[in-house]
Amino acid sequence: MWKPRALSATLSLLLLLQSLLALVSAQRSAWKTLNGSPPLVIARGGFSGMFSDSSLGAYNLAVITSGPDVFNWCDVQLTKDGVGICLPHMDLHNSTNIADVFQNKTTSYSVNGVPTSGYFSVDYTLKDLSNVILTQGVLSRPFQFDGTPFNVLTVDDLVTLDQRPKGLWLNVQHDAFYTQHNLSMRSFVLSVSRRIVFSYISSPEVGFLRGITTRFNPKTTKLVFRFLGQNDIEPSTNQTYGSLLKNLTLIKTFASGILVPKDYIWPVDNSLYLLPHTSLVSDAHKVGLEVFASDFVNDVPFSYNYSYDPLAEYLQFIDNGDFSVDGVLSDFPITPSEAVGCFAHLGTNATKTDKTLVISKYGSSGDYPACTDLAYKKAISDGVDVLDCPVQMAKDGTPFCLNSIDLIESTTVAQSRFSTYAMSIPEIKSGNGVFTFNLTWNDIKGLTPSILNPFPRYRLYRNPRYNKAGTFLTLSDFLSLTKNQTSLSGVMIVVENAAYLAQKQGLGVTDSVIDALSKAGYDNSTAQKVYIQSTDSSVLQKFKEKTNYELVYKINDDVGDIANAAVKDIKSFASSVVISKKSVFPDDEKFLTGSTRTVEKLKATNLSVFVETFSNEFVSQAWDFFSDATVEINTYIQGSGIDGVITDFPKTADRYRRSKCLTAGNNTPVYMDPVQPGGLYGLITKAYLPPAVAPLPPLTESEVTEPPLPPVAKIAPASGPTGAARPQGSAQPKVNVCFFLSSLAVLIVSLVLL
Repeated sequence: MWKPRALSATLSLLLLLQSLLALVSAQRSAWKTLNGSPPLVIARGGFSGMFSDSSLGAYNLAVITSGPDVFNWCDVQLTKDGVGICLPHMDLHNSTNIADVFQNKTTSYSVNGVPTSGYFSVDYTLKDLSNVILTQGVLSRPFQFDGTPFNVLTVDDLVTLDQRPKGLWLNVQHDAFYTQHNLSMRSFVLSVSRRIVFSYISSPEVGFLRGITTRFNPKTTKLVFRFLGQNDIEPSTNQTYGSLLKNLTLIKTFASGILVPKDYIWPVDNSLYLLPHTSLVSDAHKVGLEVFASDFVNDVPFSYNYSYDPLAEYLQFIDNGDFSVDGVLSDFPITPSEAVGCFAHLGTNATKTDKTLVISKYGSSGDYPACTDLAYKKAISDGVDVLDCPVQMAKDGTPFCLNSIDLIESTTVAQSRFSTYAMSIPEIKSGNGVFTFNLTWNDIKGLTPSILNPFPRYRLYRNPRYNKAGTFLTLSDFLSLTKNQTSLSGVMIVVENAAYLAQKQGLGVTDSVIDALSKAGYDNSTAQKVYIQSTDSSVLQKFKEKTNYELVYKINDDVGDIANAAVKDIKSFASSVVISKKSVFPDDEKFLTGSTRTVEKLKATNLSVFVETFSNEFVSQAWDFFSDATVEINTYIQGSGIDGVITDFPKTADRYRRSKCLTAGNNTPVYMDPVQPGGLYGLITKAYLPPAVAPLPPLTESEVTEPPLPPVAKIAPASGPTGAARPQGSAQPKVNVCFFLSSLAVLIVSLVLL
């Protein structure tokens, strides 16, 4: 018979066990992978996004940057004498200098029924390939390491590397082809497996996997069926991969997982915008198949939904609330390592563990046209701390927010009736422009915005679906928007060209800003700071005389140092300084060459240091940051101790501050260590070094000192033929005549064609 005390103790024990089981279950359910474990990070050919694919450098770098949990991938090819080597393409010319070693020795073979010409491993012994050097086969990646003599590696070489990964993944791509050349990939794989333990073996050929499935213990080596394009033909069944996808239970009979291109899971439309995800992952998990996704890179345009942020793409596949893939195959393994280890499952209310300010650059101008209502609202929702407004002046004296005094840079004014107002004003900028002070605010607000595309030569265009969306705001409208945003800690008002506007256009931009801020209530004690930024010390001096706002001096040029007298002068009128990224870490052809003392000198006098501009596009970053915006941000914050990042993609910077790894202390993973400036540069061989660049000049006191602002001149307005003000000041009549004649010529041609 049960005693009450014994029964109570038993119930307590049961409740404790239930609680422990619930806790374990909750921890496991955080990952929606097949077995509840974190997704694998598989480095395709090692860190092939930097070093040549399947090279000693690539395999070692994958482990150095991503940690020991990474899996190294080898695309195995067979040589004429049956040796397995790691190379990514059947045509060796795509990844080696074989064409230089064996000139004019290309051959043609049928590969899965497709006639293919090139250099094939089956034509060369391992000894023949001993003088062949691996090269970078992707043009968007650094070629400077091609001078490093990375030789072709055998599969056996993988276990002798200095950096040991968690496991090896062997990919057998063309078993049928090698059979045609009297080589047995099956025999090779079974033989090498007696010496090397492979965690995974994959192949796109059903027949090959069926032929070896009984020879491997799935607890040691898992077999994975690799899907190619949905319309491609699988050689052993003569079915398309798309049709095989409909029979996952069949695949389960010879494999424990599938490897699919990422668009099998999350397709995109013809405009590169995401479509709804498919049910592939959940369908495969239901039959007990793991799902691995391939084709992840950081340096090729992917869906615009990710705003050029590769980390965001990985999170979409591993932490979307519906499912998680069981692993990702990447050329840049550091990025998925960050995603899995530091940024997955943060939640919308994750704590900011880093206090570095996130300051917008024209709002979220990476996603919407600069300084529009959409760009500002997106920046606020993306977690920006300080929202910026570069103030421009309309002809009627209305201050408004726009990134440039030249309307051509961010509107379609060149296609409007105001195109004839183009002029050249060397005091403001080189070349022609249609300037804000020649149009009324009513004219300007009717213009169509145009998104900034700072990297058009690389065909990296920003959010084309919304490239002309949004409306412009007056300074008063901007302040009304920001005043009640509790998430904002401040506003950054940028004032430039004040002397020219006062003297030549009769417009007092500083007084207009002070008046607008006062009317908006920013003179009173508020939770938001007002930052006034300018490259002109005389502008900041004037604000210092009339207000108590925080003053920010922008150093317009890249500098390698700052003279002590210049620092002292800046300190006399400003509390913060904006510098360029190169002023912290100089580079030579996108390779960091070291660091400067600029930040150290400024912070020694208690000046805060803000750095610009942090963008997501990989071409905006030095190679040292591995085409990953998060790696770059981490290095500037952890490596130099800056106080704020100025960015056109605030979401990326705000997410960084919430990383779980920022509070890991001594357990911080290697992929969250700041990079060593000059580390990659030191690996470049002499023949491939870029031409030496001159050291960045120091900032001197004379460059900081400016004459006082001139008084606002009284200039009578002139009426133009279109109803807008006629250009004045340093306008050049030849430009206007040229535009007028061009328009007249178009009219005449139109009449002739009627």
